[in-house]
Order: sequence, then C-alpha cells, then structure tokens
Amino acid sequence: MNAALALDRVRIVLSRTSHPGNIGAAARAMKTMGLSQLWLVAPESFPDPVADARASGADDLLRNARVVGSLAEALAGTVLAAAVTARRRELALPRRDARAAAVELLRFAEQGDVALVFGNETSGLSNEDVLLCGMPVSIPANPAFSSLNLGAAVQLLCYEMRMAALQPQLDADPAPRLATHDEVEGFLQHLEQAVTESGFHEPSNPRRLLPRLRRLFGRVRLEKEEVGILRGMLSSFQRKVD
Repeated sequence: MNAALALDRVRIVLSRTSHPGNIGAAARAMKTMGLSQLWLVAPESFPDPVADARASGADDLLRNARVVGSLAEALAGTVLAAAVTARRRELALPRRDARAAAVELLRFAEQGDVALVFGNETSGLSNEDVLLCGMPVSIPANPAFSSLNLGAAVQLLCYEMRMAALQPQLDADPAPRLATHDEVEGFLQHLEQAVTESGFHEPSNPRRLLPRLRRLFGRVRLEKEEVGILRGMLSSFQRKVD
C-alpha cells in the first residue's frame, strides 16, 4: 500500500475537546503530515471561528470533520484503535510508544481504517475510553515535565504515522485479518449477556468482571474467524441453558 493511501485510512479522533483552537491546531498538524480524517466526539464548540483561524489553511479538514456523540461511534468500522494517554491505568493493556504504535497501526491499515484517539485537554481519556481502544500509546516525553498541548501531541503522532508510512515495505507475513471494532463490541455484548443469563455475572455486584474480560480479549486482538467461533460457542451454551 502506498503512503498516501495508508495515511488516508488513519482517523484522528478528538474526544470532548474543550477549546476550539485545539481542533484547528490538530487539523493543521494533520494536513502537514498528509492525514485527512478528523473525527470529533462531542466537542464543546464546533464549528467555531477560533478553530478556523488556528487551522491556517486546513479549513477543508474542518469542513469535512465528522462530529459524533460518542467514542464508540467514532471507532465504528475501524480495525484497530490506539488511545494516546500519559497515565498508567489499572486493567489497561500493555502500552507502546508513539513510534512503535505508528508502525503497528499502519500494518493493519491495509485491512481498513485505524484510529488515534486523543482526550480532553484537562482530563484526558476516561478508563472506559481507553478500554474501547486496542492499544494504549504514550509519548516518551521528559518525565519531569510531560504535559503536552493537544495540538502538539497530534502533531507528534501524525509525524510518526507519516514516517512509518514512508518506510520501505519489507517482505513480511501478512497481518492477521482482525475483527472490526463493531464485531468485537458485538461479541463482548454477547458475552456479557451469556455470563449474566448463566448467573456467573451478577450486575448488582460486578466485581470488575467485564473490564477484566475486555482486557483479556483486547490482549489477544481477535480475528474475524475467532469472533465467529466464540459467538457460535456462546449461542450453543445459551441454548443448553434454556
């Protein structure tokens, strides 16, 4: 896959952005590196003239930005999503640095859209947001002063994506055919239904079972065929319980 096509399949997702200027800065950062898909999850103010001014010529990305109400909507149809976060979190998947994550994301871009997810300027991404993504990503900044402006963080990740896309493609085993975000979420909802119906999961006393199951299957990176097998097994078990 050529670099331009690979980068066209990268979604930059900004979740609950509070300052419109950061949306414009992100659009400018994207355009300088050849990325074009901007997705906005419940922005506080958009469209906004401040965003237009900060975009500095990347107005087309703002006009074509997709605005959705939830992160799940922004990730629909993707094959792999990375959550950009500086904080270590309980139950999170193993983290990758920005450079390694860019290579991994582009490896799967041949199969469909991939996403880089950035959180709110003040609170970042919630634990639930990070669990929705298959890969936590960190920027190896100075540990004594690691705070980055949102626009700068987007610029760094877009640069790493571009550099990864421009690298010569070495002969390697093809990436496994991953299940899409929607297919994995469908399986996890089916699993929750099955363990609840069986009595194994008690919604009034969840004991963090569901986040742990999400982390377990997130580590595996389920393939399409595996999701089909697992859902078939669940349906079989449910019929026997009935």
